[in-house]
Amino acid sequence: MPDCAELDIKFFRKRLLDERAELTRLAESHEDDGQTVELDQQRLGRLSRMDALQGQAMAKELERRREVELQRIDAALKRMDEDEYGYCVSCGEEVAEARLEADPTTPTCINCAK
Repeated sequence: MPDCAELDIKFFRKRLLDERAELTRLAESHEDDGQTVELDQQRLGRLSRMDALQGQAMAKELERRREVELQRIDAALKRMDEDEYGYCVSCGEEVAEARLEADPTTPTCINCAK
């Protein structure tokens, strides 16, 4: 396997841990956003209920995306622990450092990503 020793693993690990902490903080601060919308016609008009339902759907999608990103971060940290970070999971070649700087969770080289 090629040598990824030039990669600053500590830098990428810190970036991933910081991003995970921020995503976790955001998830906790927006916990109530995806709660079921109460359909009390006495309190809300039809458009207000529609706005609330749309807001709920958007909050759920945002939470799903946060979960996917947390899974990608955890997978990247696991590759670091197994000394496989910086190598493509498909072909085993080095992932370009610029690609990792753009997205430190990326598991593949540019050729395999195509």
